[in-house]
Amino acid sequence: MACNSQQFGIEELIQNGTLLINDGYRAKNSELSRSGIPFARAGNINGGFHFDDADRVPPETLARVGFKRSKPGDVVFTSKGTVGRFAFVREGTPEFVYSPQLCFWRSGNEKRINSRWLYYWMNGHEFFLQYKGVAGQTDMAEYVSLRDQRAMRITIPPLPKQKAIAHILGTLDDKIELNRRMNATLEAMARALFQSWFVDFDPVRAKLDAPSPSTPLPLAGEGGRRPGEGVFGLDAATAALFPAHFQDSLLGHIPQGWTVEPVGEVVESVGGTTPSTAEPKFWEGGTHHWTTPKDFSSLQTPVLLDTNRKITDAGIAQISSGLLPAGTLLLSSRAPVGYLAIAAMPVAINQGFIAIKCNERASNFFMLNWCQTNMAEIESRATGTTFAEISKTNFRPIRVMLPPKELMAAFTEKVAPLYAQITANLHQSRTLATLRDALLPKLLSGELRVATLESQLGASL
Repeated sequence: MACNSQQFGIEELIQNGTLLINDGYRAKNSELSRSGIPFARAGNINGGFHFDDADRVPPETLARVGFKRSKPGDVVFTSKGTVGRFAFVREGTPEFVYSPQLCFWRSGNEKRINSRWLYYWMNGHEFFLQYKGVAGQTDMAEYVSLRDQRAMRITIPPLPKQKAIAHILGTLDDKIELNRRMNATLEAMARALFQSWFVDFDPVRAKLDAPSPSTPLPLAGEGGRRPGEGVFGLDAATAALFPAHFQDSLLGHIPQGWTVEPVGEVVESVGGTTPSTAEPKFWEGGTHHWTTPKDFSSLQTPVLLDTNRKITDAGIAQISSGLLPAGTLLLSSRAPVGYLAIAAMPVAINQGFIAIKCNERASNFFMLNWCQTNMAEIESRATGTTFAEISKTNFRPIRVMLPPKELMAAFTEKVAPLYAQITANLHQSRTLATLRDALLPKLLSGELRVATLESQLGASL
């Protein structure tokens, strides 16, 4: 036990108001909708909160929810099914309602238990041993009951040390969160440019709005309506790549000179497989990345940096598509349909993907945004009774609208730096997370002195 730390029973701390532990609201399906505040389940929790696909609790239901709504400082613990995910409710996190798959630990006295320190303690060894010891007691899915949680014990250091540990680890997490927000902004910028150029046709419409063909097109900073206004102002050379008229096509009115073609005739789409997992030579000592849709479930940005499993040369030889080059766009074709990411490294794939090998006619950045924009069409081509799956045969006929190569190159040139920065931020965040995970057990156990670490890290914190 770290010096000056004291161990307490959780139940004792609950009784004296130092801690509150509870699980979520048992909502009926009839109480949920697609509007309101998120109803958070285990799948929405993975180091942070991801509510894009969450059910919602409408205002008329909130009165029955009571205190089982999130508050800043809550530590969220997934206690059913997928046990052992954590998240910290920061200031500014959108309010949500807890489901029964989630428990929340809430400090009732910040002078005794610092909320952020509590989050790191729950990510530590002492809590891990206790919840793992009870999670698998049944033959069904793992479950850690409220009763079991309240019977646990916690080792609490003095408040100044709690705050110091929270500061050191929290500074690393704050930078990771800043990178995540920056990446969300960068991705939104790329998607907005794609929408402006290739969906709304803003530059073409701006030319149509010009008083006469001889009137110069307003450029960035010149006032008036600009092509792609609100997204990127166009330089004269890029503006010249857009036509001033539309033409009819199978997809309706499109800019003059653009084409509509089956996506399978524009890019190459290939699949993968899973070499026998019973054959050690395919896996043991593997150095090549091999991915499944599971690797994509926690991605916050559409860039794949790493995979859970690696495969050998012999394993690669079992996959017809082989080792795909860095830059390949990967679309999950089942379980579920629709995960998307550009591989930042060479990678092999299992049978759950359509890999899209792009080219100068349709770059990977263009195809990524095209898939995102046309996901409803892609999903509508999926078939299957057990689970939906879109085959390469059903994917290839989907029609894609293509600009001339020069305009495709201009789009790629503008968005490539955005995705390069996204990738750099992801690499930095991985390094910071590795450092945090290495420091956490040493700080909690007292093996590493807080004062020593703060002086060593100095201004970097």
